[in-house]
Amino acid sequence: MAELRKLGRPTAHRKAMLRNQVSSLFEHGKIETTVTRAKETKRMADKMITLGKRGDLHARRQALAYIYNENIVKKLFDEIAPNYSDRKGGYTRIVRIGPRNGDGAEMAIIELL
Repeated sequence: MAELRKLGRPTAHRKAMLRNQVSSLFEHGKIETTVTRAKETKRMADKMITLGKRGDLHARRQALAYIYNENIVKKLFDEIAPNYSDRKGGYTRIVRIGPRNGDGAEMAIIELL
């Protein structure tokens, strides 16, 4: 399995943060975050969209185990995933937007294609 970035967070905090970012991405279509967080969010978002493309009950339950908001999972399976039915992968795009003013961290926008 690929190496997971730790993002300077304890495990529980990191998992919760990534779940929230994936949920926000599906809810709003794009989010602004740091580049390393965007890369990890992209990995999980692509996995969730792949589950949405499968569309069966088991896939829906797997998605609900990761994304706790039922409305977002419904949107994922009914609206987002069908848009990518003919696409093999790469459902998200990361666009670098330069350093953050406060601490100089490299920022990016992650968006659904």
